[in-house]
Amino acid sequence: MSVDLSTRRNIGISAHIDSGKTTLTERILFYTNRIHAIHEVRGKDGVGAKMDSMELERERGITIQSAATHCEWKDHLINIIDTPGHVDFTVEVERALRVLDGAVLVLCSVAGVQSQSITVDRQMRRYSVPRIAFVNKCDRSGANPFRVTEQLRDKLAHNAVMLQIPIGLEDEHAGVVDLVTMRALTFHGDAGEEIRNEEIPADLLESAEEHREIMLDAVSMFSDELMEQMLEEDVREETLVAAIRHATISNQMTPVLMGSAYKNRGVQVLLDAVIAYLPNPTEVTNEAFVGTEDHEASESEVTVPLLSDPDGPLVALAFKLEDGRYGQLTYVRVYSGTLRRDDFIHNQRNGKRVKVGRLVRMHSDEMEDIREGAAGDIVAMFGIDCHSGDTFTDGTTTMTMTSMHVPSPVISVSVNPVDNKAQINMSKALQRFTKEDPTFQVYVDGESGETIISGMGELHLEVYIERMRREYAAEVTTSPPQVAYRETFTEEVKFNYTHRKQTGGSGQFGRIAGTLGPHPDSNYEFEDTTKGGVIPKEFISSIDKGFKSMLDKGLLLGFPVVNVKILIDDGAAHSVDSSDNAFQAAARGAWRETFHRAKPVLLEPIMKVECEGPVEFHGQIVGTIMQRRGQIVGSQEEGGYTTVTADVPLNEMFGYATTLRSGTQGKAGFTMEFSRYAQVPSGVQADLVEEARKKSEKR
Repeated sequence: MSVDLSTRRNIGISAHIDSGKTTLTERILFYTNRIHAIHEVRGKDGVGAKMDSMELERERGITIQSAATHCEWKDHLINIIDTPGHVDFTVEVERALRVLDGAVLVLCSVAGVQSQSITVDRQMRRYSVPRIAFVNKCDRSGANPFRVTEQLRDKLAHNAVMLQIPIGLEDEHAGVVDLVTMRALTFHGDAGEEIRNEEIPADLLESAEEHREIMLDAVSMFSDELMEQMLEEDVREETLVAAIRHATISNQMTPVLMGSAYKNRGVQVLLDAVIAYLPNPTEVTNEAFVGTEDHEASESEVTVPLLSDPDGPLVALAFKLEDGRYGQLTYVRVYSGTLRRDDFIHNQRNGKRVKVGRLVRMHSDEMEDIREGAAGDIVAMFGIDCHSGDTFTDGTTTMTMTSMHVPSPVISVSVNPVDNKAQINMSKALQRFTKEDPTFQVYVDGESGETIISGMGELHLEVYIERMRREYAAEVTTSPPQVAYRETFTEEVKFNYTHRKQTGGSGQFGRIAGTLGPHPDSNYEFEDTTKGGVIPKEFISSIDKGFKSMLDKGLLLGFPVVNVKILIDDGAAHSVDSSDNAFQAAARGAWRETFHRAKPVLLEPIMKVECEGPVEFHGQIVGTIMQRRGQIVGSQEEGGYTTVTADVPLNEMFGYATTLRSGTQGKAGFTMEFSRYAQVPSGVQADLVEEARKKSEKR
């Protein structure tokens, strides 16, 4: 089949929250005739932006799920993914950038480079995604695209080159001067659809010429031909455009454009730049692992380049799943070959052969049935049971796409259904959400029996809890998860306990004596040093069993007891009344009688916490750790970033993600893993015991 891949673009629109991504996408769809009226974010007119199709998105005025659409501009097909800006939904950005060829990094001309701009830029670098910067909101008070361009250079280390300068700023913003064509572009009409291409105003001409020289100097570094033309003072537009394109695709330069999406200025010129400077599928290097016949691909194997050839073997990556009205909707990026409706395809993860029943091209929550999707396309399949990150082929190749980075969850809460109906609905919701979102994880705590959900932040979990209520009618209550404390002893004490029970007929009798205390090197140790058969050998194991049965629930707060040593050195038995049950009961009685005399204490899980953020926030990061009873283990600085390692009690880590982000303008993140158990300070233990007593009284 003949498909001209040079006329395809796969782009993402990414930025910090509230920079205007969804507003910009709305204008792009309007100017490319995909929608016939512009609607605003937050749905004030009862409609809302096209790409915010979820009711929650329209209410809150934020993007929660990445949404795919497509449009045509000047005979080019553009697949667009609008991504969330909030750090809690970072995996939505991650998997979009994994499959895109280029991106538009939207920046606010007032706020400039913000925390999530840094995160998104890191993600783009991870997948080597070329980008154009669009400085939005030039109509706002305090707008300064020149300062934002400097921030791109200083904070993100971009070779940022302005291809435009603004015609007026704040309430005087009318358009841009294009430094490539040296023409003034102003936007008129009800929706900015009328573009006037005029001579540069006299008061801007000197500034335009100065900035054009700066641009030419920067771009000429990537083109000998352009440098020669500059020396001859005969710069041709096609040479300049080709040089900018080469530098952008090779990630050596970031073109900077500007405008105001909300006021309908600069969007059409941005679309021209997407076509002129961002790569088509053939200009991007994609790599795959060559798997074995049993469909396993080892990431230690050498990767091979994958050509975007519509006539080659089929290789497609499932990068996003949604559970819709008609079953599972699987978004796929076709890297090689052609995916056709009614074809049989192979899942490289499990070797299963499945039929493509329905193939669609997405337009937010709407879909258009298509017969095929060729290399370079982003399409969606219905009814295919798979996981996010699965590779599909036509069975003629064992190639598997390299996996995407999935960050670990940082916050957890316990969810409890209010009744049995809510329990059933909650299970359905959690099953769906965990399949759709790899950063949303669910498990049942083996000790407390609580259902724990984990995610990337408080908003992340809040949205899923709200979706449970709305989409599944599952009413749940939430609370911080129960920390898995342990109990142990600090003193060795002697015991001498007799279990005697007479209820008619044969009774129960067993006496045991010995010591109970702490054992630093083992969770539990039982030793028998009795002599002369004072306790028959067959009952020694019964005593051991009786003590072991008490380890699961300590008498301090009901947590498992660890690091215990029990030594039996004396006892007595009765020829008739002694039995297995009698000596088990004697052990349990001795435990209960001795427990509090052995000075029990609580042990708490200590987490190894690693915080990373810009160097200027080192003090704030250390401060947030110290406030939570943390002990700094070490810190190091590299490349403008500081990494602080600390030991912090798990009980103090709930809500830490929010505290850390608010203290560092959202620019720091952390990971944690279990390190060891340590004794709880006496004051904290007293508070926990008192809290447990009050709960018990309420019951």
